Amino acid sequence: MSKLLMVSLRNGEIGADVAHAEYNDVLKATKMERTAIELCHISDEHAQLSSLDSVDGVIVGGCSLNVSDDDSSEWSQHVDAVLTDVVESGKPVFFVCFGTSWLVHYLGGNIVRSHPEDSGPTQVALSDAGKRDVLLQGFPVNFTALTGHTENPDEATLPPALEVLAVGSTCPVQMVRYGDHVWATQFHAEMDAQAMHTRMDFFANYGYFSPEDYDTIVQGLPLHDVSWANRILESFAQYSAG
Repeated sequence: MSKLLMVSLRNGEIGADVAHAEYNDVLKATKMERTAIELCHISDEHAQLSSLDSVDGVIVGGCSLNVSDDDSSEWSQHVDAVLTDVVESGKPVFFVCFGTSWLVHYLGGNIVRSHPEDSGPTQVALSDAGKRDVLLQGFPVNFTALTGHTENPDEATLPPALEVLAVGSTCPVQMVRYGDHVWATQFHAEMDAQAMHTRMDFFANYGYFSPEDYDTIVQGLPLHDVSWANRILESFAQYSAG
């Protein structure tokens, strides 16, 4: 049986609740049992990354940090060190949302705030490279995902080592791959309608949506089929298992 590590980068008073919520979302998206995915909660600058020796792959959830803030706090530096260890381990890695900005910055690209997306659906289109990618075989060229972010990679400074796998009209860089073992989505591949509703409740005042739009967004979430976005995580789990 394959074994994955889920790394949650959630700190503060709501950190533990958010970590367990996104862990449950990953379980649902990958269709794996709890015994097959270990949760590693990086809750503060003292929390340590679990050993990667016995896992087949790593999924890294979102984070309330923003790379473009140029935060030099101990927490931010610790997150950077943890993610560097994950990428340089050579294990298959899948980053969600924040990890896209982190990966681009790690490789030398710039992060800007030119294409933020409010919480809700976004339209994703596979690039030619995406159509060939091992995780995306059999996928439709266009599909819907759920998203919510305030920063994004600068297209003009994307590192040559990155392959853009998916694009979008509201945010140009939606999915990337680094080498043959690291993937990242700007959208939340782990989220369905209920997951986004829960996450919006956690982060109501973080700038991901206007409070007056809350009811409209929540009511509209079940109308969108995001099964293909979720299937990317299932595909990653299968790939990691070999």
